[in-house]
Amino acid sequence: MFLKELYDYRFLLREIVAKNIKIQYRNSVLGVVWTLLQPLLTTLVLVFVFGTIFPRANNPDIINFPIYLLCGRLLMDFYTQSTKRAMRSITGSASVIKKVKVPKYVYPLANVISNFVTFLISMVVLVGFVVFFFLVNSPVNPPPILSRYLLFMPVPLIILFILCMGVGLIISTMAVFFKDVEYLYDVFCMLLFFATPIIWVPAAANVENRPLMRLMLDINPMYSIIEMFRNIVLRGQPIDLQHLIYALVISLGLLLVGIWMFKKQQDKFILHI
Repeated sequence: MFLKELYDYRFLLREIVAKNIKIQYRNSVLGVVWTLLQPLLTTLVLVFVFGTIFPRANNPDIINFPIYLLCGRLLMDFYTQSTKRAMRSITGSASVIKKVKVPKYVYPLANVISNFVTFLISMVVLVGFVVFFFLVNSPVNPPPILSRYLLFMPVPLIILFILCMGVGLIISTMAVFFKDVEYLYDVFCMLLFFATPIIWVPAAANVENRPLMRLMLDINPMYSIIEMFRNIVLRGQPIDLQHLIYALVISLGLLLVGIWMFKKQQDKFILHI
C-alpha cells in the first residue's frame, strides 16, 4: 500500500522536491553556489580554530584533519537540516493539506529528498579536498581514496538517508501535537553535534577509559555512520561490520516506528494544524 501510493504520487513528490530546492535559494545572489561555499568556508574556519589556535593531539586516526572534519560536518549537516525541515513539513504545509487530499507522508519525504540532493551537490567540496590532499599532496602512498573500498561509499549515505527519514516522520508527527518539539529538537541537534566525533577524536579524548563517553558513542548511530564513511574516504579501509549492523538496525527500526506513528496519527493532523 505504502509503495503503491508512493509510486502513484511520484510526480507530485518530484514537483515538491524541485520546489523545495528552488525556495531554498530564492532571493540569493549566488544561489546553489552556497551549497558549495557554506561547507567550504565552515570547514576552513574550523580547521583554523581547531588546527591552529587549539592544535589537535597527534593521532593515527587523523591522516588529514580537513578531510576528517569535512566528512563529519557534511553528514551531520545533512542529518540536522533534513530532519528539521521534515519536522516542519506538515505544519508548514497546512494550507495545502486542508485543501488537497494527498498522502501526507509525501511532505516530510520530499523535504528529506530535497536536502539529500543539495547534500550530494555539497559533496563536490569533499571531492576537491580529497583531490588536493590525497592526489596532489598525498601524505600516504597509495592514497586511501584509490582503495577498492571506495565502491562502498554509498552504503553509509543510504543508511543516513533511512535514519533521517525515520526521525523525520517521528518528529513531524510529534510537532503537529506538541509545538515545543521544535525548540527541544534544536537543543538535541546541538548536543548531538558535540557528542559526535566531528571536531574531536575518540582516542585523543581517552574515550576507552571514560565509560560515559564510551556509552555515548556506542548508542549514537551518527557516530557509526560517520565512522563508516571516514573509513572509506579517509583511511581506505573496509566498513566496520559492527558499525554497519548497528547503524542499519537503528535506522530501519526508527523508520518502521516513524511509518507506524505517522500512519496512526495522520488523520488527526487536520484538527491541529
